[in-house]
Amino acid sequence: MASSNTAAVDMRPDAAEAFAEKIGNIINSGTITVMLSIGHRTGLFDAMAGQPSRTSAEIAAPLGLSERYVREWLASMVTGGIVHYDPIMKTYFLPDAHSACLTRGAPLGNFAVYAQFIPMAGAVQDTIIDRFTSGEGTSYDDYPCFHSIMAEDSGQNVVDQMFNEILPLAGGIRDRLEAGIDVLDAGCGSGRALIAMAARYPNSRFTGYDLCADAIATARRSAAKASIANVSFTARDLTGFDEVGRYDFVTSFDAVHDQKDPQGLLTGIYRALRNGGVHLMQDIGGSAHLENNIDFPFAAFLYTLSCLHCMPISLGQDGAGLGTMWGWETAERMLEEAGFPEIVRHVLPHDPMNVWFVSRKG
Repeated sequence: MASSNTAAVDMRPDAAEAFAEKIGNIINSGTITVMLSIGHRTGLFDAMAGQPSRTSAEIAAPLGLSERYVREWLASMVTGGIVHYDPIMKTYFLPDAHSACLTRGAPLGNFAVYAQFIPMAGAVQDTIIDRFTSGEGTSYDDYPCFHSIMAEDSGQNVVDQMFNEILPLAGGIRDRLEAGIDVLDAGCGSGRALIAMAARYPNSRFTGYDLCADAIATARRSAAKASIANVSFTARDLTGFDEVGRYDFVTSFDAVHDQKDPQGLLTGIYRALRNGGVHLMQDIGGSAHLENNIDFPFAAFLYTLSCLHCMPISLGQDGAGLGTMWGWETAERMLEEAGFPEIVRHVLPHDPMNVWFVSRKG
């Protein structure tokens, strides 16, 4: 009779040791990720960018931070290969090639923004472990700082690219915005994208809907601070959304897959558009099929976020729980089922992780 432990008996020591080393590297990198988040939130990376090699005290003082904590953080960054260290002078230096993806406004995008998801994941771990047994979902209140992280993500991937890269995908929409049309952002979050458009196109009228009252409150404060009067924000559940023929342009930025009823929302968006209206939809560009995502950028990161956030958020609304990696194929099929006769899919050079759909009504 064959042993149930055949795999263990036949295990090659060299393969096991190589895999153990891989796991060790993963754990080590995970701790560095937490420190990347701290470096971003404290402003340490921004303060070190473009500066000469300095002591920990010289780095900490202008930020009003504790030198002892900064010194220990720097040790993690040095051993993690992020910061360079001069042991003779006991000074620290952030190379330009490293600050190019770790600072606000960085030319390659600020990857430290995404590092913040890892500490957030740790904060909800016990909640998610409980859900593994109960099968229940979560609510946005379970996630500390979620909307501030998403606002930063939107700032660099959507707002910064809005006028040169994103709106041109919907050919002719900029001229219509200049002339004056009605615009909805479905799942607007903290409103950065909508406020940017409202500021650029004062003749158009902009509406933002989002489930989370705290995100809407932030959006309203931001619009008031910028003295933008042609935009309004309302906290509302988009389940059953049905405002027939009210808008000329509807956007949804990384929002549809989190909904209780993604198909219902897309059908509602189709009905809400006037004839000739356009829906511009951003979502994660992975495939619906796991085997197609093995080499997809940040695939493990995205599946982790799906397990910890996007899937349970939908389940918490008694939704389908499609998750982050619901797949561009699923999105395209749902747009078709919503009624759109013309759907064009785009992937932008600056953002290989996302897919952009431009769908026109009639």
